[in-house]
Amino acid sequence: MTNDVVIVGAGPVGLFLACELALAGVRPVVLDRLPARSGEQKANGLVGQVLRLLDHRGLHEPLSGTPGAPRPVPRFVFGAFPLELHRLDANPLHAVPVPQHRIEEVLEERALELGVTVRRGREVTGLAQDPGGVTVDVHGPDGAERLRARYLVGADGGRSTVRKLAGIGFPGVTSPDPVSRIAHVPPPEGISITDDGDVLLPGCPTPFRPYTHTRTDHGVFVIAPFNPDAVMIATLEWGGPPVDDQAPLTLDELRASIRRVTGAELDLAPARTAGPFTPRRTAGHNTRLAERYRDGRVLLVGDAAHVHAATGGPGLNLGLQDAANLGWKLAADLHGWAPPGLLDSYQRERHPVGRRVFMHSQAQIALMSPGAEVTALRALVGELLSHDDNLARIAALMAGSDVRYDSGCPHPLAGGFAPELTLRTADGDVRLAELARGARPLLIDLSGGGLGLADLAAGWKDRVDVVTADRPQPPAAALLLRPDGYVAWACAPGAADPHGLDRALRRWFGEPAGSTR
Repeated sequence: MTNDVVIVGAGPVGLFLACELALAGVRPVVLDRLPARSGEQKANGLVGQVLRLLDHRGLHEPLSGTPGAPRPVPRFVFGAFPLELHRLDANPLHAVPVPQHRIEEVLEERALELGVTVRRGREVTGLAQDPGGVTVDVHGPDGAERLRARYLVGADGGRSTVRKLAGIGFPGVTSPDPVSRIAHVPPPEGISITDDGDVLLPGCPTPFRPYTHTRTDHGVFVIAPFNPDAVMIATLEWGGPPVDDQAPLTLDELRASIRRVTGAELDLAPARTAGPFTPRRTAGHNTRLAERYRDGRVLLVGDAAHVHAATGGPGLNLGLQDAANLGWKLAADLHGWAPPGLLDSYQRERHPVGRRVFMHSQAQIALMSPGAEVTALRALVGELLSHDDNLARIAALMAGSDVRYDSGCPHPLAGGFAPELTLRTADGDVRLAELARGARPLLIDLSGGGLGLADLAAGWKDRVDVVTADRPQPPAAALLLRPDGYVAWACAPGAADPHGLDRALRRWFGEPAGSTR
């Protein structure tokens, strides 16, 4: 049997891609080398534009526990600088603290609801491409087996077996510093909270803002009280004592690092509650970007395509949007209506976004490192961030809301992620995000039907849904949305632009049904 798509890796990105394909009518098979979901503590939350994407899929509420649209956060961090985002009139940065194991749990539940097959305990050992597909060698609980797929997607992390077997280069920068140490522990004795909500450590005059990287003369310290029983404590050090990568991090080693970085003596104890709270150490940082995201019928998403420092939490924002960008294009190819070059646009659109995260993650590490010259640079950057226009630009960078794809449409909304809108329809008020639950292209007529868009798009009704609505002072008379939430075309009130709509429909969603072109 030939599978449409085999996805290697059942982490958040692989599972989300499987959900996107299933919503588009494709039933993928997901393979993972682990026999069960990992209990290892990795990401601590979701940051950026990805929360609006998850809202489009109805996943924001189960992940955040909060109904309605994602809410911007009043404060964040960039290179150990506090970002006072509450100063901005339009704050683009959203964040939700949710551990990665919970993200995987929610996404796997959704994938199984959609009919996705997840096969664990399977390790890919070989692959071979031909014009019709990919043959994948797998070792599983019952020994060796061989799968056939029209496409193979590597979502198997920074050490991706799929990437290596496909011969895709992974150039970048590796540095032995900094050394990161992190653990979840009960609240240590002697810690106090100021009236401003900052944390004071015993024997250290420096106040530390929770959930924020704070640079000292000797490194970086982070404290995050995620719940009353488990406080996350982390340090970053440059040029510290040598570490044994093979030995697990102990609480004594973390305690010594805290002493070097802050001067404080903390009594640390193991976490009292069950959970993925094993102390972790990471030596150095690895910033790499795949030479290409596609090699024939093999594609890469998430950490298989890019790795970088975790500062600012860009990983899942980047990887999950890779999956959303790829999913509908891969499904269009499999269903036979993809216009020429659509699948190749995955590389054209997402590779530059990966390079941008490559850039700012390295910049943040540089800004946190010790040294008098870095202190002088930080003084200058601090002055720049005191101006709201610069603050807004950094917030958009961290959120990924500054991403603009080439749409071929001059409207200012075109190429960006769809705005948050509440629309008045015949069935009542509805948020645009709620209309996007099915992951289908949407043509939204905000003129109340006066533009006749349903007739113009009739040839695409098998793949594009038309919604007629209105709202006071709409940002456009009409919007054509791709399944990944980005605006493919828009027109201003009084400028229906039927030729522009026709071009956009053909460019992104192929020829109309019955066309002989």
